[in-house]
Amino acid sequence: MNTQMKLKRKNLGLEKRYPIKIVQFGEGNFLRAFVDYAIYELNKSADFNAGIAVVQPIDKGLINMLNDQDGLYTLFMKGVKNGELIEEQKLIDTIVKGINPYTDFEDYLSLAKEESLEFIISNTTEAGITYVSTDKFEMQPPSSFPAKLTRLLYERFEYFNRDFRKGLTIIPCELINYNSDTLKDIILKHCNDWRLDELFKVWLLNSCSFHNTLVDRIVPGYPKDEIESYNAQLDYSDKLIVSAETFLLWVIEGGEALKKKLPFQKTDLDVKIVDDIQPYRTRKVRILNGAHTAMVTFSLLYGNETVKESVDNSFTGEFIQKVVFEEIIDTLDMNKEELKDFANDVFDRFRNPFIIHNLSSIALNSISKFKVRVLPSLLGYVKIHGKLPTNLTFAFACLIRFYKGTWKGEVLPVNDNEAVVTSLTKIWESNNLNTVAENILSIETYWGEDLTQVEGLTKAVALALKEIETNGVEEGYVNYNKTY
Repeated sequence: MNTQMKLKRKNLGLEKRYPIKIVQFGEGNFLRAFVDYAIYELNKSADFNAGIAVVQPIDKGLINMLNDQDGLYTLFMKGVKNGELIEEQKLIDTIVKGINPYTDFEDYLSLAKEESLEFIISNTTEAGITYVSTDKFEMQPPSSFPAKLTRLLYERFEYFNRDFRKGLTIIPCELINYNSDTLKDIILKHCNDWRLDELFKVWLLNSCSFHNTLVDRIVPGYPKDEIESYNAQLDYSDKLIVSAETFLLWVIEGGEALKKKLPFQKTDLDVKIVDDIQPYRTRKVRILNGAHTAMVTFSLLYGNETVKESVDNSFTGEFIQKVVFEEIIDTLDMNKEELKDFANDVFDRFRNPFIIHNLSSIALNSISKFKVRVLPSLLGYVKIHGKLPTNLTFAFACLIRFYKGTWKGEVLPVNDNEAVVTSLTKIWESNNLNTVAENILSIETYWGEDLTQVEGLTKAVALALKEIETNGVEEGYVNYNKTY
């Protein structure tokens, strides 16, 4: 093994480069472990023949390092599927060019002139799709991603003489709902700000297509704590190793035309091109994120430290299974078998021994997370069955108890907005658990409504709080369960 061999295409016999079919904004771990890997599989399985030109979206990044390795890097994927450990390793070769628009703006604009270009893909973080009023057309480059993209699209519009056959397919992967709709609105705003040709707006709206997306994959990124063991598996030196779980889900809003352009059905990847991504988004938020949020305070009070511990433990694991399979799934208007399959995948992900998810780290902003991820399932269950869901209600009580701040003489990892923490700490000064439950459930700014109006909820939460305080989580749950 020659660990000194440089990671270069020539050294590995990979001198053939794909034509630039995709311009990608962002060179970070997620895109390289998600989109660039997905295109790699599309090239291998469907002869997609797509190269990616990567644009560094901010003035500091990895472009120089990426170019130094000819766009090559190694992806290590580890996970659990149906109880079996899976480990895979791929040398990803889809990136053919890296560009820093801050040091070479003309090289950036030249991407617009690529005859083979068809797609724009991005992940510039949730803050990336934002309108910056101070961005100007003549800036080299404008500061924001939408402004940079507007400038690139206009360059293409002009270079190809306003040809309506030269529009692009735009697929943002930022983690905000309606990401492409938001991006398109900002681009049109820049068109107005910069007083661009009215025909350009027509070209944008008719020649280009914008597609909302949902992306899901855990990408720990560069494995710095285990880098020696990773490097020992390679015959070359790789400074851009990226690690990820084996699970991957990419849901893209689009029709038959997009399915023909992106033939992911020829791969084994779970990439869905659908008319509406919202049911899939709801599924993810309620099952994956909802299970996380429902378990975190319950499991911390029980004494677990990680997600894996929580699902492996006989008591907490059974509780989380009941939350998902008996209560959350019941409230979702999708095929129940598909929901169960997705939930089973979620539990495989929770059990992944290669990814350490500390409960304390996912306890951040638990109040607002509960409102979005868990409360709709609790209220939906009440609406369907006319009674409270036992496990979700007990999880709610654990959330409220968590915000007392201490447990068995130890400080709990409460991490939330200062106003929220101060307010709940003050409420917990009361020695009356009925008062605590009533006061917290009535705060409409937390829950979007006065939850004391939900029949029986205040009484149930107060009883659960009494059991938790008196008997602890496990015995308290057993006693509570006998009543509800």
